[in-house]
Amino acid sequence: MIKTKKMNSHMKKIHMGNFEIGGSEPFVLIAGPCVIEDEVQTRNIAVFLKDLTEKLEIPFIFKASYDKANRTSKDSFRGPGIKEGLNIIKRIKKELGIPTLSDVHRFEEIDMAAEVLDVVQVPAFLCRQTDFVMEIAQKARIINIKKGQFLAPMDVEHVLSKASATGNNNIMITERGTSFGYNNLVVDFRGFPLVRNMGHPVIFDATHSVQLPGGAGTISAGERDMVSYLSRAAVAVGVDGIFFEVHPDPEKARCDGANSLCLDSLEAILRILKKIDNITKREVLESEGVL
Repeated sequence: MIKTKKMNSHMKKIHMGNFEIGGSEPFVLIAGPCVIEDEVQTRNIAVFLKDLTEKLEIPFIFKASYDKANRTSKDSFRGPGIKEGLNIIKRIKKELGIPTLSDVHRFEEIDMAAEVLDVVQVPAFLCRQTDFVMEIAQKARIINIKKGQFLAPMDVEHVLSKASATGNNNIMITERGTSFGYNNLVVDFRGFPLVRNMGHPVIFDATHSVQLPGGAGTISAGERDMVSYLSRAAVAVGVDGIFFEVHPDPEKARCDGANSLCLDSLEAILRILKKIDNITKREVLESEGVL
């Protein structure tokens, strides 16, 4: 049985540039391509996202992976690698003046990544690796931990205790679905308030949550049409951020195209999410004395 309790009103907010994440703050958008395919395309995506989020007044963190180490097949495209990939992210960050996030998969990457990235991300499959999580928490200013597909919401408390034991309280937890049968993920919306009550911002990874891991043989399949529905539900529950992987032409994406959103569809989705977020954060939660 899942035991629920009142949401924590003493959430640790995370300061990033000119905005904050957590509490009654508007949701932050973490978005970008699944993997860096080339510098021109990656920069164009970042420019598009920056312009759109400034127009809609939505806090924004640019996400791009330099290496997808957990691909289904050894022959799948993984990206340019850490040196070239981080250099691309660094140039985009400097030119556009936007915060950046990427994931690390090996101890050898942590120092280099922490020097460039505003947020260093722990992949879902590595969230229980104690030494790895603590090393990142020690080196990164902000850490985003993907909740493993195999973890119950209550188990997140142990992951948080490892990261916070280093003295770093700039921790975000990202929900990306739970394994359900074969090649399928589901989202239990009871988990959001349970994890959020632990005192750290909670992000919903909408595009990975509709992924069907290994569902197309040597690659993962996905249900892109479900992203907007799950995102609206998560924002209504009261998450602190939404995570989208996006691409100008998802059908031609070299990684996770089946669950990535097309750039052209983003504005309509974000406008709806912003309206829901305003209601949830400013009216419902405040009226209940939660915030």
